[in-house]
Amino acid sequence: MWGCCRGIDLQNIKCQDHSEQSSCLFCTNCDKLVCPTCIAKVHKKHDLTEISDAYNLKIERLKKGQSKLQKEKNEITATKDQANRIYDAENSNYAKVSTDILNHEKVLKQAVEKHIAKLRNELDQNHTACTKANEESINAISKSEKQIEKKCSDVQDFIYTTDISKFFQEVCQMERSTKVSVPKPEISSKTTLQFHPGEITQSNIGVLQSVDIPLPKVKFSLSIVNQYQTNLTMVADLSPCPDDSLWIACDKDEVLQKVKPEGSSLKTISTFNMSVYGIAKTASDDLLVSTGESRLQMISSTTGKVTDSVFDISPLFTIAIHITSGGQIIVGGYKKERGAVFVLKKSGDHEAVYEHDKHNQPIFGYPVRITTTSNGYIHVADNDPDEGSGKVVVLAQAGDVIHIYKGDTDINKKKPFRPVEIVTTPRDIVIVVDLDTETLHILNNSGQLITYIKTSDNGIERPFSLAFTPTGQLYIGCTRQQGNTAKEAKLYKVNISGC
Repeated sequence: MWGCCRGIDLQNIKCQDHSEQSSCLFCTNCDKLVCPTCIAKVHKKHDLTEISDAYNLKIERLKKGQSKLQKEKNEITATKDQANRIYDAENSNYAKVSTDILNHEKVLKQAVEKHIAKLRNELDQNHTACTKANEESINAISKSEKQIEKKCSDVQDFIYTTDISKFFQEVCQMERSTKVSVPKPEISSKTTLQFHPGEITQSNIGVLQSVDIPLPKVKFSLSIVNQYQTNLTMVADLSPCPDDSLWIACDKDEVLQKVKPEGSSLKTISTFNMSVYGIAKTASDDLLVSTGESRLQMISSTTGKVTDSVFDISPLFTIAIHITSGGQIIVGGYKKERGAVFVLKKSGDHEAVYEHDKHNQPIFGYPVRITTTSNGYIHVADNDPDEGSGKVVVLAQAGDVIHIYKGDTDINKKKPFRPVEIVTTPRDIVIVVDLDTETLHILNNSGQLITYIKTSDNGIERPFSLAFTPTGQLYIGCTRQQGNTAKEAKLYKVNISGC
């Protein structure tokens, strides 16, 4: 048992209500330790379990809470990093614009000096306001970061307490504390001013315009941490779990497996023989599975049983599944040349259906994968079944098409863009897998190309699926080479910098 391995005595815990007796069981109805007298008087018909089982269950829940806090900390840290980059970029841009204005001022005659002074004053005021807002944002983010670090530390200390009586007295309060999310402050200022010179006339000296802050370019690179051999034709779907295990699936083999990395090999924990077109893990660690039917299936994290979920997109068939940080279920569906994206509530009700643009033209061909970004945009990897090419469609919350990315002219000069996977990084950057060119297209949260990474340059061939672990590392699942019939698809764990 977990507790026994730590050398903790679970046999001689004094009953809180009857000090002359030791607790013998744990009441799950009342969430407390009980002794024989407690059972006889109050808990006779309640659900009772062994103390060691209850202890292990509580420890597991605390670990899940700790994992959730760590994920929130990573998000806060990423937000802080972005805020710092905006802060530095604003200062750099301020210096540049100031120089531009001064150089332009030297060209102007004495008659326009008053207007130049007005522009300088406006720029200074905007810079002061931006600086103050950015400093306030960074301070608020730092405060949230410290709150999460404090929670993580408290949980860590609590997990290793040896005072078991105190443990069960305070564990519920500690569990509740891990469920309370720390506020994630927004970045206050994301725009700056640029100077646009005008003609040298008194009425048109130049103006200051509000533009997006030109952030410095970030270097992106990929390094392999570990490589694993699977017994699948392809790793078509990935979903990591908090305990370092992960779900992998292959629709060609009609297999869904839960595996755990051990060294450079994968230990199979459970196997389900079923068609899988998409998977996504819920906040309670249950697994939603698309089997190509209209209704999603669910695999319980506690019992391992497969049941029908409440999520149904009839008459279309499910393909892609994505769960937002707020718990919304987004599903991509297809039937008879009709593609659509559904936003579902936790109850299963349809909150929105995106299928046609404002000109009543179909938006999607075959929506294979979905992700979302912090600005509320939905990014859909969509393929045309007839053309063998695809695109990334970026939707606003109201369903308006913000942008369509169809690949890059250099990257896709010889082979068309065919996205098969799309994920959002902790830094709110979107990564798209382009299978045929073995390329990761790196997009910003509006769908614009930032840069790209050739996975083949790192020895990773035929990438197909992606998933981030709670600690920020990236799994890349691959498919077999064309013409190869062996069931030996590779899985990589990598570090990806800049994302």
